[in-house]
Amino acid sequence: MSVNRSVTMRGNPLNLGGETVAVGSKAPDFTAIGLDLQPKKLSDFAGKTVILSAVPSLDTGVCDMETRRFNEIAGQLGEDVEILTISVDLPFAQKRWCGAAGVDKVTLLSDHRTVDFGNKYGMIIPELRMLARSIFVIDKNGVIQYNQLVPEIAQEPDYDDVIAATKKVM
Repeated sequence: MSVNRSVTMRGNPLNLGGETVAVGSKAPDFTAIGLDLQPKKLSDFAGKTVILSAVPSLDTGVCDMETRRFNEIAGQLGEDVEILTISVDLPFAQKRWCGAAGVDKVTLLSDHRTVDFGNKYGMIIPELRMLARSIFVIDKNGVIQYNQLVPEIAQEPDYDDVIAATKKVM
């Protein structure tokens, strides 16, 4: 099962670029930049269940709410679950946002340099150079067990569905 290949922004259709990933497939490793400006890979979190939340920009209301909500959820799921939020925002902006928002349980990653995640997961919106709002749950063996592509960028994901999918693979 692969994800839908388009989303909307305020009702206007946007196509997605990059490769399509499917539930049941090995999660592609990717490199992004951490808040410390050092490269981070998905494989750095091997052995943990990973909730991978892609957002267009932390400087928008919905991305702000979503990342704060996942920070709350992280406290409920325990140490065997790692929540990663990835955007094309610069690491400096992400770090500033985390400090202002008090977000401390979610690992923020920046895909701004090469959009490696966006291309490998098929979540890049080429005309905006932003990521589509999407969630992937990856099990401890590195297999994608769940994905949710939010069809309208301005909407929040279904958190209950993500939590249920995560608890199934913990």
